[in-house]
Amino acid sequence: MSISILLRITAVLCLCVSATVATATTWQHEQGTLTLSETPKRVVALNWAATEALLLLGVTPVGVADKAGYSVWVKEPELPEAVPNIGTRVAPSLEAIAELEPDLIVTSSEMAPATDLLERIAPTYVISIYKKDSRPFSKAREMLLTLGEILDLEERAQAILTDIDDTLAAQRERLRRHGADDQPVALVNFLDDRHVRIYAPNGLYQTALNALGLTNAWPHAGNYWGFSVVGLEAIAAYPDSRIVVIEPTRPGLSEHLEDSPFWTYLPAVQRDEIYQVDAVWPFGGVFPVMRLASNLTDALIQGGTDNVR
Repeated sequence: MSISILLRITAVLCLCVSATVATATTWQHEQGTLTLSETPKRVVALNWAATEALLLLGVTPVGVADKAGYSVWVKEPELPEAVPNIGTRVAPSLEAIAELEPDLIVTSSEMAPATDLLERIAPTYVISIYKKDSRPFSKAREMLLTLGEILDLEERAQAILTDIDDTLAAQRERLRRHGADDQPVALVNFLDDRHVRIYAPNGLYQTALNALGLTNAWPHAGNYWGFSVVGLEAIAAYPDSRIVVIEPTRPGLSEHLEDSPFWTYLPAVQRDEIYQVDAVWPFGGVFPVMRLASNLTDALIQGGTDNVR
């Protein structure tokens, strides 16, 4: 083979390598970097916030963690029944993930010890919405926008955020028109008939309250997930508050509360200012903020009761 031919082959190979490098894109994440030369088509999501973000973008994951719980706690956007479950969010099955042959895995820092193992299966993107000193909604927006870039769906990601902002503004105006925005609200999930998880100003739900122009009756910071566990008597310290109960609730809870002095003596109960809304996942991404704002606006306008369904 002549030197000229060798030089031509070398030049072609260099061009091919240069083209590959030029089209590769790198993203920084919490455990390192993600570099891709092609748009991923088969994505596995190891938490519900990531599952939600992918579905919003119109991407159906090829596998998700804790599939059954998603339909109870998150609900929207709806997860197709055919999507396989790959284990729990805290201990997914690496074998099940590998069998799906993903070209992208999306996870959070809770799975940090397994990141090296996950990266042996497929490129892995690590982002945590909930961690110490985080701002959940801002981090959730970052995740949606970054996944939009990775999946070549940037315009759709921007359109989703614009729609959320517009919806929040519309719901705020509805509350104002009905005069339902001038009293604090306490957002709670019942753990039993005496204890609730109450949502704090540092959590995701606070974004919905701020957007609606509502005051959070509970003024204390919670854990980095944005809540505190308290007895019902703690809510009595805020007598002007309305109580918003977020489903799901335990079967028979209403009957227990009817006989509970901790509940029946609360000022909100005596004023028939108890409101109940459908489940909204408090540890999700951007969509729960819009969902809670819409559900909460509907409930406050429709009026309260003294009972929990």
